[in-house]
Amino acid sequence: MEILDVGCGIKKYPGAIGIDRLPGTAADIVHDLDHFPWPLPDSSFDQLRLIHVIEHVGDVIRTMEELHRLGRNGARVVIATPHYTDFSSFCDPTHRWHLNSFSLRYFGADNAGFGYYSAVKFREISVYVKLLALWRYLGFELLVNAFPRFRRFWEFYLCYIVRGKVIEWELEVIKSDVPPTAGPATPPSQTAHR
Repeated sequence: MEILDVGCGIKKYPGAIGIDRLPGTAADIVHDLDHFPWPLPDSSFDQLRLIHVIEHVGDVIRTMEELHRLGRNGARVVIATPHYTDFSSFCDPTHRWHLNSFSLRYFGADNAGFGYYSAVKFREISVYVKLLALWRYLGFELLVNAFPRFRRFWEFYLCYIVRGKVIEWELEVIKSDVPPTAGPATPPSQTAHR
């Protein structure tokens, strides 16, 4: 399995090729992630990982398009980022984007009528929202993740009181010229946090 760890930092995912803008990291390729295309061939990866990276890029849509270009049809994309109601979303001055669990819907079938932002498509395999410890212990995190309609209600009305911590997505690259493949999913609990 070919894996690309985007913004790998000093803790590159085991067995992955790392790309990061900073020298002195575990990156195999040092490249500014805001300059496209990245120096990698089309359709080369089975899995692409962005763990606490998407909030730092200059253009989320262009970054998602680049992930789509680099992933094979059916490739898994694992993304983790702070939820926009978490303190860590705003305490780092390098964070450019503050996302919620619906922020990547424009790339899927349920694009809310805004699918014109980009032609690339991903299938949402899973979305998992981690909440602050108190709410997790009280079982609220389980409710938010078990019932998509409840998660929507929480995002609309409750998330400023019952605050989120981290969002984890697993997406599948959908390329229109090849039917999607069904591969093994990586559970969100296995994502490494840096």
